Amino acid sequence: MGRLEDWLASAPKRPGEFARPLVTLSYAQSIDGSIALRRGQPLALSGAESLMLTHQLRTVHDAVLVGIGTILADDPQLNARLATGKDPQVIILDSRLRIPPKAKVIASRPRVFSTALADAKVQKALEAAGVQIERQDSNSTERVDLKLALGRLHELGLNTLMVEGGGEIISSFLASGFVDKAVITVTPKYIGGYKAADLPAGFQGKLPRFQQVQFERYGQDLVVWGDLVRV
Repeated sequence: MGRLEDWLASAPKRPGEFARPLVTLSYAQSIDGSIALRRGQPLALSGAESLMLTHQLRTVHDAVLVGIGTILADDPQLNARLATGKDPQVIILDSRLRIPPKAKVIASRPRVFSTALADAKVQKALEAAGVQIERQDSNSTERVDLKLALGRLHELGLNTLMVEGGGEIISSFLASGFVDKAVITVTPKYIGGYKAADLPAGFQGKLPRFQQVQFERYGQDLVVWGDLVRV
Protein backbone atom coordinates (compact mmCIF):
# COMPACT_ATOMS: atom_id res chain seq x y z
CA MET A 1 0.00 0.00 0.00
CA GLY A 2 3.03 2.23 -0.47
CA ARG A 3 1.65 4.93 -2.77
CA LEU A 4 -1.62 5.17 -0.86
CA GLU A 5 0.17 5.35 2.50
CA ASP A 6 2.45 8.13 1.24
CA TRP A 7 -0.54 10.10 -0.03
CA LEU A 8 -2.41 9.71 3.25
CA ALA A 9 0.62 11.06 5.11
CA SER A 10 0.53 14.27 3.05
CA ALA A 11 -2.04 16.68 4.44
CA PRO A 12 -3.90 18.64 1.74
CA LYS A 13 -4.53 22.33 2.09
CA ARG A 14 -7.99 23.02 3.42
CA PRO A 15 -9.96 26.14 4.32
CA GLY A 16 -9.26 27.23 7.89
CA GLU A 17 -12.95 27.60 8.70
CA PHE A 18 -12.45 26.07 12.17
CA ALA A 19 -10.18 23.62 13.95
CA ARG A 20 -11.15 20.07 13.02
CA PRO A 21 -9.57 16.71 12.15
CA LEU A 22 -8.41 15.95 8.64
CA VAL A 23 -11.24 13.90 7.15
CA THR A 24 -10.80 10.91 4.82
CA LEU A 25 -13.98 9.57 3.24
CA SER A 26 -13.76 5.84 2.51
CA TYR A 27 -16.41 3.40 1.32
CA ALA A 28 -17.11 0.65 -1.21
CA GLN A 29 -19.64 0.97 -4.02
CA SER A 30 -20.79 -0.93 -7.07
CA ILE A 31 -19.80 0.25 -10.52
CA ASP A 32 -23.16 2.07 -10.75
CA GLY A 33 -22.60 3.93 -7.46
CA SER A 34 -24.72 1.79 -5.12
CA ILE A 35 -23.70 0.87 -1.56
CA ALA A 36 -26.73 -1.37 -0.82
CA LEU A 37 -29.74 -2.91 -2.53
CA ARG A 38 -31.89 -0.58 -0.48
CA ARG A 39 -31.48 1.68 2.52
CA GLY A 40 -30.90 -0.23 5.76
CA GLN A 41 -30.18 -3.53 4.02
CA PRO A 42 -26.56 -4.70 4.38
CA LEU A 43 -24.62 -5.77 1.31
CA ALA A 44 -21.02 -7.00 1.24
CA LEU A 45 -19.25 -5.35 -1.71
CA SER A 46 -15.50 -5.35 -1.03
CA GLY A 47 -13.38 -8.28 -2.08
CA ALA A 48 -10.87 -9.81 0.32
CA GLU A 49 -7.98 -7.63 -0.85
CA SER A 50 -9.83 -4.31 -0.69
CA LEU A 51 -11.37 -5.26 2.66
CA MET A 52 -7.87 -5.72 4.06
CA LEU A 53 -7.00 -2.31 2.65
CA THR A 54 -9.90 -0.76 4.57
CA HIS A 55 -8.57 -2.26 7.80
CA GLN A 56 -5.09 -0.94 7.01
CA LEU A 57 -6.54 2.52 6.45
CA ARG A 58 -8.18 2.37 9.86
CA THR A 59 -4.81 1.84 11.51
CA VAL A 60 -3.46 5.14 10.16
CA HIS A 61 -6.40 7.22 11.39
CA ASP A 62 -7.04 8.35 14.95
CA ALA A 63 -10.76 7.64 14.65
CA VAL A 64 -13.37 6.05 12.39
CA LEU A 65 -16.89 7.49 12.09
CA VAL A 66 -20.21 5.99 10.99
CA GLY A 67 -23.86 6.86 11.43
CA ILE A 68 -26.39 4.88 13.43
CA GLY A 69 -27.84 3.50 10.19
CA THR A 70 -24.62 1.57 9.57
CA ILE A 71 -24.68 0.17 13.10
CA LEU A 72 -28.29 -0.97 12.78
CA ALA A 73 -27.84 -2.47 9.30
CA ASP A 74 -24.39 -4.09 9.54
CA ASP A 75 -23.55 -4.42 13.27
CA PRO A 76 -19.87 -3.79 12.44
CA GLN A 77 -16.91 -4.02 14.82
CA LEU A 78 -15.03 -1.15 13.13
CA ASN A 79 -11.64 -2.40 14.29
CA ALA A 80 -8.46 -3.24 12.36
CA ARG A 81 -8.40 -6.99 12.99
CA LEU A 82 -7.33 -7.80 9.40
CA ALA A 83 -4.29 -5.50 9.57
CA THR A 84 -1.29 -4.86 11.78
CA GLY A 85 -1.64 -1.71 13.82
CA LYS A 86 -3.80 0.09 16.33
CA ASP A 87 -7.58 0.16 16.31
CA PRO A 88 -9.07 3.63 15.75
CA GLN A 89 -11.37 5.33 18.24
CA VAL A 90 -14.94 4.56 17.10
CA ILE A 91 -17.24 7.56 16.62
CA ILE A 92 -20.97 7.13 16.02
CA LEU A 93 -23.50 9.82 15.09
CA ASP A 94 -26.78 8.82 16.74
CA SER A 95 -29.10 11.74 17.46
CA ARG A 96 -31.70 9.66 19.35
CA LEU A 97 -29.43 6.99 20.90
CA ARG A 98 -30.85 4.05 18.97
CA ILE A 99 -27.65 2.02 19.26
CA PRO A 100 -28.53 -1.48 20.50
CA PRO A 101 -27.00 -2.35 23.89
CA LYS A 102 -25.70 -5.62 22.40
CA ALA A 103 -24.12 -4.06 19.30
CA LYS A 104 -20.65 -5.48 18.63
CA VAL A 105 -19.12 -2.03 18.61
CA ILE A 106 -20.05 -1.47 22.28
CA ALA A 107 -17.00 -3.54 23.25
CA SER A 108 -14.72 -0.84 21.79
CA ARG A 109 -16.16 1.84 24.14
CA PRO A 110 -17.25 4.10 21.26
CA ARG A 111 -17.87 7.82 21.55
CA VAL A 112 -21.46 8.55 20.49
CA PHE A 113 -22.63 12.01 19.49
CA SER A 114 -26.29 12.58 20.29
CA THR A 115 -28.76 15.43 20.83
CA ALA A 116 -31.39 16.53 23.33
CA LEU A 117 -33.83 14.19 21.55
CA ALA A 118 -32.15 11.15 23.15
CA ASP A 119 -33.73 9.42 26.15
CA ALA A 120 -31.82 10.10 29.40
CA LYS A 121 -32.46 6.57 30.71
CA VAL A 122 -31.03 5.06 27.54
CA GLN A 123 -27.99 7.30 27.88
CA LYS A 124 -27.42 6.17 31.47
CA ALA A 125 -27.61 2.49 30.46
CA LEU A 126 -25.18 2.97 27.59
CA GLU A 127 -22.73 4.87 29.76
CA ALA A 128 -22.85 2.03 32.28
CA ALA A 129 -21.75 -0.26 29.42
CA GLY A 130 -18.76 1.96 28.70
CA VAL A 131 -20.16 4.10 25.88
CA GLN A 132 -19.00 7.73 25.93
CA ILE A 133 -21.95 10.01 25.17
CA GLU A 134 -21.55 13.54 23.78
CA ARG A 135 -24.84 15.47 23.84
CA GLN A 136 -24.84 18.51 21.61
CA ASP A 137 -27.29 20.90 19.99
CA SER A 138 -28.90 19.43 16.89
CA ASN A 139 -28.86 21.04 13.46
CA SER A 140 -31.91 22.31 11.55
CA THR A 141 -32.93 18.74 10.68
CA GLU A 142 -32.69 17.55 14.31
CA ARG A 143 -29.54 15.58 13.61
CA VAL A 144 -26.06 15.83 15.07
CA ASP A 145 -24.37 19.04 13.93
CA LEU A 146 -21.24 17.99 12.00
CA LYS A 147 -19.35 21.20 12.69
CA LEU A 148 -19.89 20.91 16.44
CA ALA A 149 -18.95 17.22 16.42
CA LEU A 150 -15.77 17.78 14.41
CA GLY A 151 -14.77 20.67 16.64
CA ARG A 152 -15.20 18.45 19.69
CA LEU A 153 -13.11 15.67 18.13
CA HIS A 154 -10.32 18.18 17.57
CA GLU A 155 -10.56 19.23 21.22
CA LEU A 156 -10.14 15.57 22.19
CA GLY A 157 -6.87 15.40 20.25
CA LEU A 158 -8.16 13.36 17.30
CA ASN A 159 -6.34 14.77 14.28
CA THR A 160 -7.33 12.31 11.54
CA LEU A 161 -10.81 10.91 10.97
CA MET A 162 -11.93 8.17 8.57
CA VAL A 163 -15.61 8.49 7.61
CA GLU A 164 -17.08 5.19 6.37
CA GLY A 165 -20.81 5.79 6.03
CA GLY A 166 -23.62 5.15 5.51
CA GLY A 167 -25.25 7.05 2.69
CA GLU A 168 -26.68 9.92 4.73
CA ILE A 169 -23.37 10.47 6.49
CA ILE A 170 -21.43 10.41 3.21
CA SER A 171 -23.83 12.90 1.65
CA SER A 172 -23.81 15.18 4.69
CA PHE A 173 -20.01 15.35 4.84
CA LEU A 174 -19.75 16.05 1.11
CA ALA A 175 -22.47 18.71 1.17
CA SER A 176 -20.88 20.40 4.20
CA GLY A 177 -17.45 20.55 2.58
CA PHE A 178 -15.74 18.69 5.41
CA VAL A 179 -13.99 16.00 3.31
CA ASP A 180 -10.27 16.46 2.58
CA LYS A 181 -9.38 13.07 1.08
CA ALA A 182 -11.37 10.19 -0.40
CA VAL A 183 -10.61 6.51 -0.94
CA ILE A 184 -13.35 4.80 -2.95
CA THR A 185 -13.45 1.08 -3.66
CA VAL A 186 -15.35 0.28 -6.86
CA THR A 187 -16.44 -3.33 -7.27
CA PRO A 188 -17.35 -4.64 -10.77
CA LYS A 189 -21.03 -5.28 -10.06
CA TYR A 190 -24.28 -3.58 -11.03
CA ILE A 191 -26.62 -3.20 -8.05
CA GLY A 192 -29.16 -0.57 -9.05
CA GLY A 193 -29.83 0.21 -5.40
CA TYR A 194 -29.20 2.78 -2.67
CA LYS A 195 -26.64 5.34 -3.81
CA ALA A 196 -23.51 6.30 -1.89
CA ALA A 197 -23.92 10.06 -2.26
CA ASP A 198 -27.03 12.13 -2.77
CA LEU A 199 -26.50 15.88 -2.52
CA PRO A 200 -29.69 17.63 -1.40
CA ALA A 201 -32.10 19.05 -3.98
CA GLY A 202 -31.27 22.65 -4.74
CA PHE A 203 -27.73 22.25 -3.39
CA GLN A 204 -26.09 25.67 -3.70
CA GLY A 205 -22.56 24.85 -2.56
CA LYS A 206 -19.51 24.12 -4.63
CA LEU A 207 -19.41 20.60 -6.01
CA PRO A 208 -16.69 18.28 -4.62
CA ARG A 209 -14.15 17.03 -7.16
CA PHE A 210 -11.15 14.71 -7.03
CA GLN A 211 -7.76 16.34 -7.52
CA GLN A 212 -4.63 14.42 -8.58
CA VAL A 213 -6.66 11.22 -8.77
CA GLN A 214 -4.82 7.89 -8.49
CA PHE A 215 -6.03 4.32 -8.72
CA GLU A 216 -4.88 0.75 -8.21
CA ARG A 217 -6.42 -2.72 -8.46
CA TYR A 218 -6.96 -4.78 -5.31
CA GLY A 219 -8.09 -8.20 -6.48
CA GLN A 220 -11.13 -7.61 -8.71
CA ASP A 221 -11.83 -4.17 -7.19
CA LEU A 222 -10.54 -0.79 -8.33
CA VAL A 223 -9.52 1.59 -5.54
CA VAL A 224 -9.57 5.28 -6.48
CA TRP A 225 -8.14 8.00 -4.26
CA GLY A 226 -7.33 11.69 -4.27
CA ASP A 227 -7.70 15.00 -2.46
CA LEU A 228 -11.12 16.59 -2.66
CA VAL A 229 -11.55 20.19 -3.76
CA ARG A 230 -14.73 22.18 -4.32
CA VAL A 231 -15.41 23.87 -7.66
